[in-house]
Amino acid sequence: MTTEVVKEKIRTFIQGYIQVPELKDDEDYFASRLVNSMFAMQLVLFVEKEFAVQVESEDLEISNFNSVNSISGLVARKNGVGHS
Repeated sequence: MTTEVVKEKIRTFIQGYIQVPELKDDEDYFASRLVNSMFAMQLVLFVEKEFAVQVESEDLEISNFNSVNSISGLVARKNGVGHS
């Protein structure tokens, strides 16, 4: 799966929860208060299921989940591929 496909899946999931006309890949939706802690749990579950990765306790840093780019990077690292 290409990085762009991963990002598109992430964008689609996030946009199902927040109402913004356009979600930028580097936009921190937690800092913008567009989402809450319940969404964070759903996001972790989505990442695990959609991308077949195991999110470990050391991965549960906001910096791994606060933007499309950061989630895509986490998925790439968990799959052992470079992130671009």
